[in-house]
Amino acid sequence: MSNFSKIQSINVLIVGASRGIGLGFVEQLLNRIEVEQIFATYRLPTSATELLTLESQAQGKLSCLPMDLTIEDQIIEGINQIQSRVNQLHLVINCVGILHEGELKPSKSLKQVSSDYFMRYFQVNSIGSVLLAKHLIPLFRHDQPSIFASISAKIGSIGDNQLGGWYGYRASKAALNMLMKTVSIEYGRISPKTIVVTLHPGTTNTDLSKPFQKNVPPEKLFSVERTVKQLLTVIDNLTEHDSGQFFSWDGTRLPW
Repeated sequence: MSNFSKIQSINVLIVGASRGIGLGFVEQLLNRIEVEQIFATYRLPTSATELLTLESQAQGKLSCLPMDLTIEDQIIEGINQIQSRVNQLHLVINCVGILHEGELKPSKSLKQVSSDYFMRYFQVNSIGSVLLAKHLIPLFRHDQPSIFASISAKIGSIGDNQLGGWYGYRASKAALNMLMKTVSIEYGRISPKTIVVTLHPGTTNTDLSKPFQKNVPPEKLFSVERTVKQLLTVIDNLTEHDSGQFFSWDGTRLPW
């Protein structure tokens, strides 16, 4: 990681690592020699079998923690556990996100809009990330470079919205972008070495996108491995001037 070239050992936290892009980050970062310790969170052990298997094989390099981002006490407990092991983090990637869940599906028209569904979208996609930012401050407040990245989505760009629909998901990702932009301003004062960004991964072949892949051209449907590799390249090339920005998987800046 070019941003951390002067740091001999890097501590990483991947939030939402039980599957999909989060699990892919864990798999690729485990192979980087500069990464000393990876902490990875999951919500339910029943859906984290691959992650927990990796932990058993990682010879102490990977530590898995239960954490539900919609429950602040669990965020506090998880970060307390990390602080008992290390006194600083250099890279945090929040991969938690929801598009569909049981009866929860994207509201493609006004007649499908539901306040209960909106609340769930905002709890998971927006509020959890800012709570994470709130409690990570002690682990970011050090004199080495660090990055706090949240997986957003291009569909959350107001300027890029040409098709409409997907009300709750769009709004929750737009809220995530605003929250992280605001976090970047405060972090600039209290944790000036921390770069805060949101990232659009592109359409990735995961459970999140599966019901909506029908009209996606094959060349625009990325494997998890490709998506993670592309996002790590973006992360590798971030500078302090990029804090507060929204980047696509190819490194281009997206409009708010």
